[in-house]
Order: sequence, then structure tokens, then C-alpha cells
Amino acid sequence: MPEGHSIHRLALVLTELFSGEVVRASSPQGRFAAGAELLDGSRILPVQAWGKHLFIPFADADNPDPTADISRSNVADHLEIRWIHVHLGLYGRWVFNGDDSFLKSKLLGVPHIIIGEGDEVRSAVTDPADDVQFGTRTDLGGIVEAGPSASAWRPPAPRGAVRLRILTENGVADLSGPNQCEVKTGAEVAAVLARLGPDPLRNAPGDRALFIDLVRRRRAPIGGLVMDQSVAAGPGNIYRAETLFRVGIHPDRPGAKVSRQRIGLMWDDLVDIMTDGLETGTIQTIQPDLAPAKPIEGDLEASRWAVYHRTGRPCLRCGSTIREKLMQGRRLFWCPGCQR
Repeated sequence: MPEGHSIHRLALVLTELFSGEVVRASSPQGRFAAGAELLDGSRILPVQAWGKHLFIPFADADNPDPTADISRSNVADHLEIRWIHVHLGLYGRWVFNGDDSFLKSKLLGVPHIIIGEGDEVRSAVTDPADDVQFGTRTDLGGIVEAGPSASAWRPPAPRGAVRLRILTENGVADLSGPNQCEVKTGAEVAAVLARLGPDPLRNAPGDRALFIDLVRRRRAPIGGLVMDQSVAAGPGNIYRAETLFRVGIHPDRPGAKVSRQRIGLMWDDLVDIMTDGLETGTIQTIQPDLAPAKPIEGDLEASRWAVYHRTGRPCLRCGSTIREKLMQGRRLFWCPGCQR
């Protein structure tokens, strides 16, 4: 499942390619036919992300006014807007195709996005089990260097079970395999947001204090709370392991037993490392003073992460052996020497 920074990057891509455009919407697979019919011929407004949830706003074609950024308090006020709520889950992905003008975005190629058609596909693929970004998948072929001219471009036939197709004169976005794809009102979007914790990539006023309070109220292990989307919206397995190491908190420590100061430092760290992921499109959380000067043979992860996927290898800070166990069905990594 993609981590929150990938969804925020996806929102930026969709905004760049479609915001302000009157689009055709369809459901080649048929499972979203009623929703697509409702939205066909509407104007897309700036796309929003909250944690691992994507919200695409649609307004009437004659309403060019962009919506304000969503918040818990104002989203229900936009009565004229219909929203597509998308959660990719483990298998969802977006495929983009178009002419040169459409495929110009430098943001394309993030996890769970594939660009191109046929044998020429640019891709950033993640391991669905561990959220690891591995780069370009060679079996998908080469990198798209340039699309056809605007006058020659024609939308390709949908490939596979495409739940939603969004089409303009210059390009197309196909959504396949999402865990969720539904049309919602502003009030229904507000109900989704009410179930989610603060998003480190939004870091709105009061979010830090709210995160501290949410963690301190619970006696569950903090290693589970970091990935609880009702506590913090967006962090996944990599960010969970790495931020706990960077702040020095043992994953088994109950949230109520962690000081407010350390929880606040963890929020600050999540803001920093997830913002870096948003800007670069990759998760590389190793601190500069710990990063090896050259890649370590048999331990390439050490060039990117301090503990994640480094089971049995020496901690880059204290030399203790990195450990691993299952927590909430996910592999958890930590250093017994640095995390207490």
C-alpha cells in the first residue's frame, strides 16, 4: 500500500494535468458506471489528499471557480461540488497516457503510477507487501521519452479492468484495482476526514498537539499507533520503523508511557521525512551522519534506511543487531540498543 507522500504527489499530478479541465468520465469495467455518468462533462478542480485517501472534486462545467483546500471544517460547505473518493489499497494504480504536452509533468512516475502504453512504460513500482520503492521494472520495457504530437494523439483502448477513465483532448488517466472508488458529497467527505488523524504533510495549526494527545490517550504499543490512520494519517511501514529509530522510541512502549516531548519530536520528524518523500518521490530516511560513504555489499538498504529491512545487520549508530517481528500483521524493524 502506498504511503501518504505518494498520494499527495498523485494529487499534485492530477491537479497539474486536469485542474480546470472539463473532462469525459467513463467506467470501461462497468463497476463505476453510475458514478462516471454523474461526473461526465464536469470540471475537475484542484485534487486533494489526506493521508492515504485521494479526493477529486468535480463542479459543473460552467463553474470555473477552484475550491478551497479541504479541511475538516469547510469541506461540507461546498454543496456544489461532487467528490470522487479513491483509496488505492494494495493493488490500485493509475495509468497516464497522452501527447507531449500532457506527459510533461516531472511528478509522473511515482509509486502506483504507470505512464505510457504498449511496450514503452515508465514506472515506479512498490512491493505490495512492504511499501518498498524499487524503481523501474524492466519487464515493462523502456522509458517514455516523448509522446506523439497533440494533433496525432488518440486515447488507447483501456487495458485490463479499468474502474474509472478520465479523458481530455490531450490525455487520459485510467484507474484500476482501487480498494475504494466512490462519489461522495462534501458532508460524506467530512465524515471520512473525521475518522482520520492529522496528516503530517498538511501539518495544520493544532495538528502537533492533537497527535500528542491521541498517542497519550492510548496504552497500545506506539509501534502500532504510528500506523493507526486515526492517530496519524499517511505514515506506513517504512516511516513507522524509521521515525521510531530516529527519535529513539522502542516500538513496544505504550503510547501513554511516552512523554509528550518525545511524541512531539516524533511528529516533527514525520513532517520532515514525509515532506522529503513528497519532494523527491522516494523514501530515503538515513541521517547524513549515519549514511555509509559507499554502498555496503549485501546491505544496500543501509544507504537509504537505518533499520527498515536490515534484520540481523549491525546498527549504523551503536552496532547492535537490528531485530524484526510482526506487529499488526506487518514486519517491524528496530534497534534494541538505540530504541528504549
